[in-house]
Amino acid sequence: MDQRADVLQNLYSVRDFLRWACSRFHEKSLFFGHGTDNAWDEAVQLVMHALHLPAQGDQRFLDARLTEAEKHAVLDVLDRRISERVPAPYITGEAWFAGLPFRVDERVLIPRSPLGELIENGFEPWLPFVPERILDLCTGSGCIGIACAHLFEDATVVLSDISTDALAVARDNIARHDLGNRVAAVASDLFDGLPGERFDLIISNPPYVDAGDFNTLPEEFRHEPALALASGDDGLDFTRRLLAEAADHLTPEGILIVEVGNSWPALEEAFPQLPFTWLEFERGGHGVFLLHRRDLPGGG
Repeated sequence: MDQRADVLQNLYSVRDFLRWACSRFHEKSLFFGHGTDNAWDEAVQLVMHALHLPAQGDQRFLDARLTEAEKHAVLDVLDRRISERVPAPYITGEAWFAGLPFRVDERVLIPRSPLGELIENGFEPWLPFVPERILDLCTGSGCIGIACAHLFEDATVVLSDISTDALAVARDNIARHDLGNRVAAVASDLFDGLPGERFDLIISNPPYVDAGDFNTLPEEFRHEPALALASGDDGLDFTRRLLAEAADHLTPEGILIVEVGNSWPALEEAFPQLPFTWLEFERGGHGVFLLHRRDLPGGG
């Protein structure tokens, strides 16, 4: 009897399939880091998705027995996660960021930035004013800019990206959150598509993975667009350009917030003259800096 036939014959309940999924995830050494950090939460997300049940895993359903068709549906989803190493949000088509749901697929990174915690906390204590114009640079799914639009209800937000595929996803998310009157998606390589525009806040999760880290990423990351991850030998190709041009696109009291992850030591070494403020996060994450316009090249 093959494994699938054995499972179909001997597993009955939602709880059974969750336990089986956890065992297989550990057996196959899957990587967790695209919305969950452990096998149980990943299993709940995928099994509930296959059964069209609430993603939070309502305990009232745990001992419910599955039909033959439902068993096959669950196994199909779990097999894709295991055999293809596809991150769970690409299978479910949804990811959560700053308490909000977003559509995702393999055209965009899966939202997981610590910037979500910063937005949830209202940028306290780093933003001493309410921004009227916000730029989410390298927006991907649009999650950062859209979360900012929810926080600052009167702000105009621009989502920019060099990838037209990513912008298509971002526009879907703008529509999903009914923000078309205040949020726009613009094709732009850095600021090329935004000539003359200035913003009170520029926030960005750009590509920042250096060549060494990129070559050793777990297989799950290979499903994400390399354009949104890799940024040269030291991970700073994009960030160098951003720092050189950002002052021209910020208002006089404007603030720049950028995530550079593990590339932060290389950034400090490359720009020892810049007074980076490195933000800290209770839920984990690092490598996010803040600079005022006055501290940027050309901003004094």
